[in-house]
Amino acid sequence: MIRALAQTLALLALTAAPAAAKPLVYSLDDQSSQVGFSVDMGGMPLKGVMPVTRADLSLDFDHPANSKVRVTLNPDATRMGLPFAAETMRGQTVLDTSHYPDITFVSTRVRGAGSDAVIDGQITIRGVTRPIRLQARLFRPAGSATGARHDLSIRLSGQISRAAFGAVGNADLVDDLVRIDILAHIDTPAKP
Repeated sequence: MIRALAQTLALLALTAAPAAAKPLVYSLDDQSSQVGFSVDMGGMPLKGVMPVTRADLSLDFDHPANSKVRVTLNPDATRMGLPFAAETMRGQTVLDTSHYPDITFVSTRVRGAGSDAVIDGQITIRGVTRPIRLQARLFRPAGSATGARHDLSIRLSGQISRAAFGAVGNADLVDDLVRIDILAHIDTPAKP
């Protein structure tokens, strides 16, 4: 009886102790993800999308501070509602994609609770690196169990100043503030 009780207590101790959770490595589904942005031109919103060329995502839902995000965008492949606006944006006075072919974001701090998070990081545009804060919200497919960690969508939003990166072209026509709206679908955790 004492031996059976000791075995039961040992089993309870093993099952009650939470396993040390590791960050999960995810892959981005680029077919159903987009980096959207908008800027006002003459009082009207002008919208566009920019493709992601690389995304390294390591997320720790139990300890958000252990999460890491690194994303590279291809501004030369930007699409906008007005083709001439996209061409102007790629030009020397705005993004100068012939000299700066990438835009990168690297997280420096992640804080979160539940399905909401704040991601602080550094964004590099035109060779200039500045801090940025993104608000993040996590979505699971309908019918998913609470806490499911696969087949997720993340919406990120924030804003930047064009002038802070030297992207000042057409300042008389286009506002300085650029709003960022990212919708990313991340697949079932990839093998680390």
